[in-house]
Amino acid sequence: MSKIANSLYNIRLLNDLANKNTSIHNIHPLAKVIATVIYLIMLTSCGRYEISRLLPYIFYPVLIFAFAELPAVPILKRVLLVEPLIIGIGILNPLFDNYTINIGDFAISRGWITFFSIFIKSSMAIVASLLLVATTGMDKMALALRMLKIPKIFVLQLLLTYRYISVLIEEVFKMQRAYTLRAPGQKGIHISAWGSFAGQLILRAFDRAQRVYQAMSLRGFTGEYNTGEIPKFMFKDFAYMSGWSLFFVIARIYNIPMLIGLFFTGVFNL
Repeated sequence: MSKIANSLYNIRLLNDLANKNTSIHNIHPLAKVIATVIYLIMLTSCGRYEISRLLPYIFYPVLIFAFAELPAVPILKRVLLVEPLIIGIGILNPLFDNYTINIGDFAISRGWITFFSIFIKSSMAIVASLLLVATTGMDKMALALRMLKIPKIFVLQLLLTYRYISVLIEEVFKMQRAYTLRAPGQKGIHISAWGSFAGQLILRAFDRAQRVYQAMSLRGFTGEYNTGEIPKFMFKDFAYMSGWSLFFVIARIYNIPMLIGLFFTGVFNL
């Protein structure tokens, strides 16, 4: 039961963090969405052997953590949940790409370089996405997506899916608590009851969805999600968006760590 309660806490934590009042939270949601999208595009477009080119992209999440006053541990724990999937995707690269290259006095296969590149890019992309939700909130993100002319059906489905996850977990919590009260000496749900438990969960979720839809219809829902008053796009928002976007593009075009290394070794002179 504690695991389900933790799941509810984990989902609601991002919404709670989005309600903070910091300089990052006060940036227009459209500016943050565009900056994050450009970040993801530039990050994932880096070559699979160019690990050093990824280093400048670390500044973005680090500065967002600092200026938005976000707790790093809870967000990074969410990234750890996805790491096994990332490792499973990239772990086969050393087997198929075993060509060896020399880096200084060390010899390493290109497969391992590709693996570390996939691991770093995927982890940083997930962190950036979580930071966007934690500093913007789903409602404001929906507003930004509608301003980008994303079809309202996709935006609405995104919002309803995100909100209904917590509703579904609450139903699981209630059913597990009822099961525990009926079988106090049993630890967890017996495997023989999994089928009926899943069936009851589907029925309860369907019934809950019907009640939610009826409540929305009674409140005048016609398929258009009201995102509230649209905030004004100010100069600070433009500066945030253009500044970060320019930095991401420059970091993609030029290998900044290599240029810095060449400069300090005297090989490259300005």
